[in-house]
Amino acid sequence: MGAGVLGYFALDREPPLWLGLGGMAPVGLALWLAPRRPGAAWLLGLLGAAWLGFALAGLHSARMPGALELPRTAVRAEGVVTLVEPLPEGLRVTLSGATWPGQADPAARLIRVRLKADDPLRPEPGQRLAVRSMLRAPSAPTHPGAWDFQRAAWFTGLGASGYALGRAEVLPGQGSAPALAGTRRAMEARIAAALPGAAGAVSAALITGGQSAIPPQAMAAMRDSGLAHLLSVSGLHMTIVVGLVYAVLRGGLALWPWLALRLDVKLPAALGALAAGGFYLVLSGNQIPMLRSFAMAALVTAALLAGRRAITLRGVAIAALVVLLLDPSAILGPSFQMSFAAVLALVAAHEWWRPRAKVPENPRWWRRPALILAGMLMTSLIAGLATMPFGLAHFGRLQLYGVAANMLAVPVTSFLVMPAGLVAALAMPLGLEGVPLAVMGWGVELILAIARAVASWPGATMAAEPLPAWGAALAALGLCWLALWRGRLRAPGLPMLALGLMAGALTPSPHALVSADGRLVALRAGGDVFVHRHGSASRFVQDAWLRSWAEDAARPMPGIGGPPGLACDEAGCRLAERIALLRPAAPAPRGRQRAAAPEAPCGRAALIISPEPVRGDCAGSRVIDRFSVWRDGAHAVWLSADGGVRVVSDRAHRGDRPWVPPRPSPRYQADSLPVASIE
Repeated sequence: MGAGVLGYFALDREPPLWLGLGGMAPVGLALWLAPRRPGAAWLLGLLGAAWLGFALAGLHSARMPGALELPRTAVRAEGVVTLVEPLPEGLRVTLSGATWPGQADPAARLIRVRLKADDPLRPEPGQRLAVRSMLRAPSAPTHPGAWDFQRAAWFTGLGASGYALGRAEVLPGQGSAPALAGTRRAMEARIAAALPGAAGAVSAALITGGQSAIPPQAMAAMRDSGLAHLLSVSGLHMTIVVGLVYAVLRGGLALWPWLALRLDVKLPAALGALAAGGFYLVLSGNQIPMLRSFAMAALVTAALLAGRRAITLRGVAIAALVVLLLDPSAILGPSFQMSFAAVLALVAAHEWWRPRAKVPENPRWWRRPALILAGMLMTSLIAGLATMPFGLAHFGRLQLYGVAANMLAVPVTSFLVMPAGLVAALAMPLGLEGVPLAVMGWGVELILAIARAVASWPGATMAAEPLPAWGAALAALGLCWLALWRGRLRAPGLPMLALGLMAGALTPSPHALVSADGRLVALRAGGDVFVHRHGSASRFVQDAWLRSWAEDAARPMPGIGGPPGLACDEAGCRLAERIALLRPAAPAPRGRQRAAAPEAPCGRAALIISPEPVRGDCAGSRVIDRFSVWRDGAHAVWLSADGGVRVVSDRAHRGDRPWVPPRPSPRYQADSLPVASIE
């Protein structure tokens, strides 16, 4: 099914819905052939599952509301608050059913607005809010092949984001908010009051799932040390909560002899733990790792009720199926990929080790602590290796000391932070959360200290070429092959995994990149990245480009001269005598005429890049100018072996999909003007 979902997203145009629904035929044929020809039924079943995933992804996309027609200027937007996110400075609110001048009907998509840092208003979920703001559509990818923010926004229901130009105000009336949204906001406020600073922000993230208030320095330390997964409410946290509740309930029920003699206390304890896990899932925002972990917890509970083995690869597959049925687009994100890769590898290792484990009759005193330590080491190592391909594909970074950091931080999380957080959450209705939150804060401070120390070690992080989509897919296939087959049949999985990990080095990187607004151009020459910035060029885009090139820093474009292969002068730069970058005309002093822009070297370069429009027909050269990026988004350029260039635009790479905005047209066209009346 996952392959079918990926097949849908790999297309460059939207397929008709009937094409996906036609895949039901192989499923029916497989069921009919199952008693007669098991081999044919098995193959048809695989084909039918893939086709079902294809159809499911298409239906999921088709049921999403269309894009919003956003105003070009600042407007007063009104809507119902569905989410309030604390930031290091100020708040960010998400509004549903928003309206503004020119938008009479409530918007079918959410809008997200960052309030001014000095705004004293503290809105609550369910309130009606009005704020004057600038709204913009979700951003396009930073370069062809990069993470598609517009696709992610399409499936999350986000239609616009922006920033406030004035103070917000609460309007009369009350709207509906998501389940537990008010509870989540109240808990975040109580935690922030008890634990100010980074410790409180991290504690709130572990309990309610919101990471927006975590300071950038703390986030960077956790990321560079390999501990960023502890900030996301994930399977680890769900396992701790469910396990703690199960242990407390089972121990408490066992203290009642009359009940313990008449009832298997494991069953009510498991059901109570599952209910606690469900509450934690909804409270933390139904995140993908939590959904996966809750599905597996439900399967474990069902296995206990049926007297079956609880942790199996079949359970992992069913949990993945549940997530894909609810949100097929989740398979594209790092949360789904890294979460299931880690669990798949750990369960496969457990199934391999279980029949081989031998427990001595009279173990020595040190054996149990040594086994626990070895188990933690192997768990961190296996999970780290399993998630490495997907971390490379999405982030292009390797945390070399991640195993050591996790060996120190995970026990603190498991035995101090999360138990204290659970007690604090239970004590909040009584107003007694102060002491457990203080204990939780001590544990979080210790984790942050570990993260800062490990991140400061020499070579803690290493930039690496991000894996292309085919490399990540091949690595995933190799991992699944190693986990699912037995004996020598596992052997082909190793070369698949190895080739997938090497895909970044085997795929040529672009020699030039042009941003979607034309204000940023980067050329790669002599082992360095040279950047030309025009106006308010985006630092975020530049950082994304550097990650894609596995570089840590960029150099400004030379004024005169340059490294081998790059020659610059006052008019611009030439890369390998094939790409000409024109510098924009210098701004004129007030009251004087602006200097003329450099003349485009038409016919003397295979490609001309200009941050300003190139007028007229430039014979003999391909042109990327202000109009090119306005129509087709960011561009990537490769120098080809035949002496020419290969240019790929973001629009050409993504194709014609529902989440890709249509190609813009001039605001005023001859065929759109009204016909003059004849008198």
